[in-house]
Amino acid sequence: MPDDHPLLRKLDALSPLSDEDRRFLAQVVAHPMAVPARTDLIREGDRPHGVFVIVEGIACRYKILPDGGRQVLAFLVPGDFSDLDVDLLEVMDHAVGTLTPCRMVHVPARTVRDLLDAHLGIARAMRLAALGEAATSRQWLVNLGRRSCEQRLAHVLCEMLVRLRSVGLASETGYHFPLTQVDLADATGMTPVHVNRSFKALRERSLIEGWGRSIVIRDVAALEGVAAFDRAYLHRTGSTGSCSRSAPAGLRA
Repeated sequence: MPDDHPLLRKLDALSPLSDEDRRFLAQVVAHPMAVPARTDLIREGDRPHGVFVIVEGIACRYKILPDGGRQVLAFLVPGDFSDLDVDLLEVMDHAVGTLTPCRMVHVPARTVRDLLDAHLGIARAMRLAALGEAATSRQWLVNLGRRSCEQRLAHVLCEMLVRLRSVGLASETGYHFPLTQVDLADATGMTPVHVNRSFKALRERSLIEGWGRSIVIRDVAALEGVAAFDRAYLHRTGSTGSCSRSAPAGLRA
């Protein structure tokens, strides 16, 4: 597995991996498959059939409401697992699907169990990743319940900068982010109109530039201040280290 593989970068940023751990992971993610945008990987109510590892693109966890509305529960970026312990469940309580064209690996539940049982370094990193996901869910809950529209959007943009930097898919101040206003609205509890207004407000304050396929944060500290963002909850020890100056093509839609 190349040292710049997003899964390796993510796990290594959480807990150092041994050479043996790296070799095993290389076998696990050796043959990624292409998946089109807006494709369900597993639906709510389905029986789990393993784990998906995102290699390129952006996916999400989500729920569909009785009226047809969608609530995005989490964004999944390169290096992320869909759900690590789904084999413990009889049925899924949410759906997982792609938002952009993706490349990913399907890992059978038995392989996941073997990985966690036999490779303690990987298991530790994955459990730290799971803690980070739980902390992220709590932050998203605060977003929905207590933050203003501008703060919600600012928090998501700051969070994505840290997450993408840790896997080498962002510079110090920017990244490719080919999501729609509807995607962000469904993740932040806003309407697309309010997402657009919030972007405009942040641009007018000279905090960000761009929208559509990329984001440039002109003043990271100031945007973090607006969002009351504390990156410690992500547990990314490598998130402030060196990163690529431009995001690789693998994240582009």
